[in-house]
Amino acid sequence: MKMPVALLVLLALCNAIDVNGGGRNLQCDDKLTLQPRPHSVSILEFGAIGDGKTLNTIAFQNAIFYLKSFADKGGAQLYVPPGRWLTGSFNLTSHLTLFLEKGAVILGSQDPSHWGIVEPLPSYGRGIELPGGRYRSLVNGYMLRDVVITGDNGTIDGQGSVWWEWFTSHSLNYTRPHLVEFVSSEDVHVSNITFLNAPAYNIHAVYCSNVRIHNITAYAPPGSPYTVGIVPDSSDNVCIEDCNISMGHDAIALKSGWDEYGIAYGRPTTNVHIRSVHLQSSAGASLAFGSEMSGGIADVQVEHVRLYNSLSGIEFRTTRGRGGYIKEIIISDADLLNVNTAFVAIGDYGTHPDEKFDPDALPSIKKIVLQNITGQNITLAGNFTGIKQSPFTSICISNVSLSISPTSSISWTCSNVSGYSESVFPEPCGELKNANTSSSCFSILMNPTGGGSAPATAILR
Repeated sequence: MKMPVALLVLLALCNAIDVNGGGRNLQCDDKLTLQPRPHSVSILEFGAIGDGKTLNTIAFQNAIFYLKSFADKGGAQLYVPPGRWLTGSFNLTSHLTLFLEKGAVILGSQDPSHWGIVEPLPSYGRGIELPGGRYRSLVNGYMLRDVVITGDNGTIDGQGSVWWEWFTSHSLNYTRPHLVEFVSSEDVHVSNITFLNAPAYNIHAVYCSNVRIHNITAYAPPGSPYTVGIVPDSSDNVCIEDCNISMGHDAIALKSGWDEYGIAYGRPTTNVHIRSVHLQSSAGASLAFGSEMSGGIADVQVEHVRLYNSLSGIEFRTTRGRGGYIKEIIISDADLLNVNTAFVAIGDYGTHPDEKFDPDALPSIKKIVLQNITGQNITLAGNFTGIKQSPFTSICISNVSLSISPTSSISWTCSNVSGYSESVFPEPCGELKNANTSSSCFSILMNPTGGGSAPATAILR
């Protein structure tokens, strides 16, 4: 049977498209220069002792309270010199730079009473791990503007091993804390810092706008339960660039709230740009979307990434009762090495916060582009398991070459999914070879409709 001329032309155009931002102003394309603050003090001036044993929580709190007075005078910097600065939780303030010198290590106390308890986030309704409140993160920003954490590769070490033991033994009464959390904040910048041994997440930006995370390293050992690197959560205008992340669970996870709480809060994660990152996940995904995505995730572009030594490479997660959507995602120019499953989209992932969720709140996963991807030593190319009542649609895969382990008996698993593929090896399942979907795939590449950014420009060669 002859293929229609229009479809032949469309296939030729798809082969020629290079989604590289073109005339689009992606978040990481905006070059940001940090201006020096007109005022600076050292944590030493507030009695801090960097011996790794003395608790310096009061010193950090007093220093930041003092620097708050410079907010209307151009802001200020808190300088942390070389040393091991043990502390419990403390809050930042607007127009502040927290600068960690080379050799400076902020150590999280291993006494849970030094962290404090806060209310659950409204888009979650309870702590992620346990009902009720949650431990306050080590470094916090609430309703701030123009706040920076940077340095000369200083370190924030959560000393999370005790938290992992308590979590595994079910000894905790509250959800574990994170290393750094910003809530309802704007113009947030984190760069040139090493994060180690987070109790749970390393950087959690929730209800935030204009977030830039650049040149950070984050590490937690294999076996550290549900440790996650960077989590943009119900946030917009986010750039994650030039980072090296190796975690027990997910390296980068995009989220937007949980079931009825996330649906009611209704703030999506949108306009996210991730590029030039190296991601590793021992027991999760290098790059994850969901499963808490009830507020929606849209308009995400990922490019020039290396995913390695991971359980899964790129994973889209949801379940009945979540509601929300994951759509208009473009992932290109990715190299995978030693990954069990390269691509995952699964519709029965995760639990529910309580029994109040609506089982008829069906999530939507659609308009996903995976292109220009290579992989070595892959066990399973793809597992696409949608929801019967709400199948995953417009899954578009092109120019993908994966070297599958010779011990693998199958390459793809598909159900309740539809999409289009072209120049893909090994050959995908029939559900992903629907020529009627090709025009939808092409429209995603030409005109992503997510909020905030201009359409991508196709470059025809």
